Amino acid sequence: MEQSKLEIACFNRESAIIAQENGADRVELCANMKEGGTTPDFEITKAVRNVLSIDLNVMIRPRGGNFVYSDGEFEQMKTEIEQFKKLNVDGFVFGILKEDGSVNKEQNKELVALAHPLPCTFHRAFDVVKVINQSLESVIECGFKTILTSAQEKNVVEGIYVLAVLVGKANNRIAIMPGGGLRSSNIALLKQKTNASFYHSSAITDSSETANGDEVKLLKMKLL
Repeated sequence: MEQSKLEIACFNRESAIIAQENGADRVELCANMKEGGTTPDFEITKAVRNVLSIDLNVMIRPRGGNFVYSDGEFEQMKTEIEQFKKLNVDGFVFGILKEDGSVNKEQNKELVALAHPLPCTFHRAFDVVKVINQSLESVIECGFKTILTSAQEKNVVEGIYVLAVLVGKANNRIAIMPGGGLRSSNIALLKQKTNASFYHSSAITDSSETANGDEVKLLKMKLL
């Protein structure tokens, strides 16, 4: 069985360096931690790309709040994907819903096509979809490679049984990546129960917005 991998959500250049130095396999770069992550600044992304040799995925989310976007916001998302592709990032993270809580297949497909050949992760918009199994199929149909989710619970531990079910239903058609309250204290349990291939954490252990190197190291160690 191939080894499970670790993605660290980073909100600054320093965190990205800490993530890489302590064994992370991938960085997800975002801005606005308090909003749950939004599109990072272009220049900061460029600086992060310059110091990273591991994979760098970039969040494309114009604002906090819900995941239903105006035409203007959708155009902004398209422009951002085109711009960030020029920086040789390794993938994108986004998710668009309709007013009724279903996956907006048309808009997501358009962004996935625009990102091609880079892989896309459907982010925690999945945690507010109305019908979880149907939405899983919709996200797969859109061409995403990964879903980042806590299975609609406050954190991954509360969502652990649904996460395990999702991994089974996905059946290697898409990676289910547990994220949301994932820490070194619970990652071994998550791995044991869900058998997911990728895990997501900010590795932040204090009130700052910077990853803790020891926490990254522990997270990685417990996946071995």
